[in-house]
Amino acid sequence: MHKAGFINIIGRPNVGKSTLMNALVGERMSIITNKPQTTRHRILGILSGDDFQVVFSDTPGIISDPSYQMQEAMNRFVKTTFEDADIMLFVTDVEERYEEDDPIIQRLKNVKVPLFLLINKIDESNPAEIIKLIQLWNKRVKFVETVPMAALHKNNTDTVLKLILDNLPEGPAYYPKDQLTDRSERFFVSEIIREKILKLYHQEIPYSTEVVVESFKETTTKSGAPLVRIAAEIYVMRKSQKPIILGKGGMLIKKLGTEARKSIEIWLESKVFLELHVKVRDNWRDDEAWLKKFGYSS
Repeated sequence: MHKAGFINIIGRPNVGKSTLMNALVGERMSIITNKPQTTRHRILGILSGDDFQVVFSDTPGIISDPSYQMQEAMNRFVKTTFEDADIMLFVTDVEERYEEDDPIIQRLKNVKVPLFLLINKIDESNPAEIIKLIQLWNKRVKFVETVPMAALHKNNTDTVLKLILDNLPEGPAYYPKDQLTDRSERFFVSEIIREKILKLYHQEIPYSTEVVVESFKETTTKSGAPLVRIAAEIYVMRKSQKPIILGKGGMLIKKLGTEARKSIEIWLESKVFLELHVKVRDNWRDDEAWLKKFGYSS
């Protein structure tokens, strides 16, 4: 008997959805920072065994009041997870609070597939608070199971995986067993660069940028060792943001390039030559044509 299914992970920004998927898949599928809205796209991570295939879907956090078209597109990615799941994982954490009339609660009540509540970051709270949260949430919504966990430390993530495997429907594999994701290497390279932008820059700058890999060529060095030549463009929304990305004398973008290159080399297991260029695209977050170019349109 073979089992297979789509397991969709939902919740607000910065509750640990990407950390959870990375822990469950055992690979670095999604970028992780302590800033909200780190994940912008729906990303599949695939875990396969001899008699099962679990297709995890990491989504952007649910944005209650989207401010521009990009955020509306991110919410649409979340909406699709309610439509094609075999199992739903709702992730919250010990600090997060929801009003009783929050739209997500009603949507969770209408879920027809097995629905698990995962309360993350339990290492930051005491047992009494966790018990209260479990009781509160289970009064609101009918969950099949509730799992307190600390995804960053892989605390109870094995319990989550066992529950998933126990509830997976029978069926054939959806993807080749050696495939880890539906995304290209170019996509993950752009995500790694964006992750470094989130960590190096402050305030609005990381949220005003988008990264596109324009060139990805596998070559060799003079000695015959593998070398990947990558050219990426960093788009900003206003002319005033370009010098901020560059930094004084180009020092900041140089640091960005160095840190991104090191992480990309680990990801690709190859030496990398990375070129970064900064371009201005006015108000791209509300430009339908550019959102489509950046992969935000279905």
